[in-house]
Amino acid sequence: MDKFYMGVDVGSVSTNIVLIDEKNNIGYKKYMRTQGKPIEILKEGIGEIESELGNIEILGVGVTGSGRYLANIIVGADIVKNEITAHAVAGLNAIPNLKTIIEIGGQDSKIIIIRDKIVVDFAMNTVCAAGTGSFLDRQAIRLGVDINDFGNLALQSKNSVRIAGRCAVFAESDMIHKQQLGHNQSDIARGLCDALVRNYLNNVGKGKEILSPILFQGGVAANVGIKKSFEEALGEKVYIPENFDVMGAIGVAILAREEVKKKGCTNFKGTSIHNIDYKVNGFECDGCSNVCEVIEIKENGSVLARYGDRCGKWSNLSSNKGSKLA
Repeated sequence: MDKFYMGVDVGSVSTNIVLIDEKNNIGYKKYMRTQGKPIEILKEGIGEIESELGNIEILGVGVTGSGRYLANIIVGADIVKNEITAHAVAGLNAIPNLKTIIEIGGQDSKIIIIRDKIVVDFAMNTVCAAGTGSFLDRQAIRLGVDINDFGNLALQSKNSVRIAGRCAVFAESDMIHKQQLGHNQSDIARGLCDALVRNYLNNVGKGKEILSPILFQGGVAANVGIKKSFEEALGEKVYIPENFDVMGAIGVAILAREEVKKKGCTNFKGTSIHNIDYKVNGFECDGCSNVCEVIEIKENGSVLARYGDRCGKWSNLSSNKGSKLA
């Protein structure tokens, strides 16, 4: 029977699942759109593991991403880690002497500064769309270009058009203006790539010492136009790992293996969790002026967990097995 460690990265745009062996070789990889339904997508992804790989043993599970606490409740994780740690671990696994990680996803972007295999600094952008993949998706639609062809189109440019990239709204207006002036699509595509990179370096990368080796990961790393724009802006070679789109899941799978070896067992509930009926409800607690929004998850009609309160009034009940949860 094949034995693996599972890494799960639940984000706002994508949910990624990987299985690795003892030597960090990937035995299975799944990239799915979250579509605002993290529980359903997670159940679907784990159910497909069972149907595609058959009889395997999951020795341990790690979860990361913005939906990591939710994923922990559903799958029964052995370790829960933030995206910075997970991406750093995966990056160092790819390039042991790594110094900088550029990560750009659909809704956010981040930079991770590593020295002597330790994260010494990082920054994230979760506010401005101009430095993320959603910015390119939107402009590709405007240009009538498939996002998968966007990067290659940008590489065909002989004369990049400068487009204001500080704000997604201004960038779109500027791009439309350049179209009206008659600039060709390849030059505009290249200008958009340069604009995203400028936005990233001026905001997320501001004040950071970006040293080589530089690793570029996240879904936007598939865009060869962005890679070239980064290399020209930084004057350094930018490396893209083979599994650039699921690096967070890989990193947390590696951490799960280390955690399980220490404690000698796993909390994983099994691949059959895709058959369980989960319901999620939210309510406001009026017990104090904080008015916390509490999230309640039910498993087959019984309360499995509650979280979101600051004082623990509701979440503490989740750890009790008594009638309070009935």
